[in-house]
Amino acid sequence: MSSASVCVVGTDATMVYDAVHNVIAGALGDLDPSFALQDFTAKDVTSSGGESVAPRVLEALNTPPFLVDRRVVVVRDAQSLLTDEVTELLAWMSDPAPSVVLVLAVVGTKANKLVKGASEVVEVNVSSRSADRVTFVESKMADYRVTIDHATALKVTDQLGDDVARVDALARTLQAIYGTAPLNFSHIEPYLGDAGDVPEWDLTDAIDSGDATKAIVVARRMLDSKGRAGLQIVNMLQRHYLRMTKLEGSGVRNAEEAGVLLGIKGFPAQKSLQMSQRLGTERIATAVHWITDADIALKGGVSYGGKDLDTDMDVTDLTVIEILVARLAKMTQGARRR
Repeated sequence: MSSASVCVVGTDATMVYDAVHNVIAGALGDLDPSFALQDFTAKDVTSSGGESVAPRVLEALNTPPFLVDRRVVVVRDAQSLLTDEVTELLAWMSDPAPSVVLVLAVVGTKANKLVKGASEVVEVNVSSRSADRVTFVESKMADYRVTIDHATALKVTDQLGDDVARVDALARTLQAIYGTAPLNFSHIEPYLGDAGDVPEWDLTDAIDSGDATKAIVVARRMLDSKGRAGLQIVNMLQRHYLRMTKLEGSGVRNAEEAGVLLGIKGFPAQKSLQMSQRLGTERIATAVHWITDADIALKGGVSYGGKDLDTDMDVTDLTVIEILVARLAKMTQGARRR
């Protein structure tokens, strides 16, 4: 590895530390870790002893390698370092010792000063766009020399949903079992586990486009993944339509003004404004009424049965949510832009 400092950054801790594992392996090469690797965790500064890990990290960074040609120093949870400790590390990163590689793991955003100061950055965030998730699955499988075609990657991505943090472990499992042999979905399916959750805008976009069938499919997927209970979906939809109620009749004329009023920015503000203009007061009020009824129903107002023995899905949750999202989508379908 040619870089003296490498920072792995991402908002999902599992994905960050999966990537760190691979970065460390690349930095070590064929060196014996017992001589070449020193691994620290910044959260040790909050231990009962209260002793900062920074002095030991700096000592490791400034001590020449012994019995090996380079040393790899790892700092996990580097986002937890204090300001003066970050300053000391940045000073070393600007003038690194020869034959020493610093690997930082930051669970957070690229705004962290350590990310900006590193000579190499490995970002592990994956957007919620389906195409980006498919690309991530394909690249991660390729990293482990697992051979799958695009159609299989699509099916794997669909099953995982937003839970892309599972891809690294899945790829390692498949590599250990099958090596580089070409795989189809039937080989992989037993190791995928439960369906992963999907982002909330998959549901609101389906409803806002008037696609009742897709809205039902997405809502069922949310319930089936165990990522959200029925009441959570109701609360999500309530937020979506209450934004529209704030905008309706407010005199807001553009996305920027909508963002100020709603406390959100960019495309979500624009979408809320467009939908409030499309639906109008009467339809928005009807939607809020339906959502309130669904909330009452799920809090004991109705019962269509308990858990289905085959699917383990709550029948009442499923029935109430399917009816709600279908009605909302159908109403949007009939709306005309004003």
